[in-house]
Amino acid sequence: MFTGLVEEIGVVEALQVGAVARLRVRSELVASEVSVGDSVSVSGVCLTVTSLANSCISFDAVPETLARTTLCDLKSGDEVNLERSLRAGGQIGGHFVMGHVDGVGTVQSMKRIANSAEMRIAAPQNVLRYVVEKGSIAVDGVSLTITSVDDSGFSIALIPHTLNSTTLGKKCVGDRVNLEADIIGKYVEKFLKCREGNSHLTTEYLHEVGFL
Repeated sequence: MFTGLVEEIGVVEALQVGAVARLRVRSELVASEVSVGDSVSVSGVCLTVTSLANSCISFDAVPETLARTTLCDLKSGDEVNLERSLRAGGQIGGHFVMGHVDGVGTVQSMKRIANSAEMRIAAPQNVLRYVVEKGSIAVDGVSLTITSVDDSGFSIALIPHTLNSTTLGKKCVGDRVNLEADIIGKYVEKFLKCREGNSHLTTEYLHEVGFL
C-alpha cells in the first residue's frame, strides 16, 4: 500500500520484454532505502524489487501487468515516479493507493496557469464510475484531487511542487497515464450490490462497519 506521495523520479535504464519482463530503474534515494522483496510503486504500478546493484533497482513484470499499464511504453531514459510502500505508523499525506492500476487514461490537454497547471485526462468507464468531483485519484502513482468530471474524463489541478517533483510536469497531449480510483468507492459499491442481492450483508452489519 502507498499514499501517492512521490519520493523520487527514477530513470529507466532498460526494459527487457520476454515471458517475464525485466525493468531496471536508476535511483538514488529509493535504491538506498529498499531491499530485495520490498514493494515499490513505479508510476503507480506496485512492483517487487528483485535485485539491487549500482544504484539501480530491478523489477519483474508479468504480461498481465504490461497489458494493463503503461509499463510497456517505457524505454531507456524515460522518467518514472517512485514511492516506497507505506510502513505501519507512517504519515498518510495523500490517500490509500494500492498500486493496482484500474485502467490507462490519455492526456487530452495541459493548460498552464502561472506556475500551476490543469490537466484533462480521458478515462475508461470502469475508472470514471468511481470518479467524483473533489475526490481522490492516483495518476501515474501521484495522489491528486479531481477538479471536475464528465462522461468521458476528468480534470486535475497540478501545483508547482507536483509539476517539479513528479513526471506529470513533463506530460504532453496524447501521453498515456496509469489510473487507480479510490478503493473506498469500490468497497461501497460492492456492499450496496450485496445488499440489493439479499446477501448475508444485512443492514445491521453495514451500520456496524460504518457504511450506512
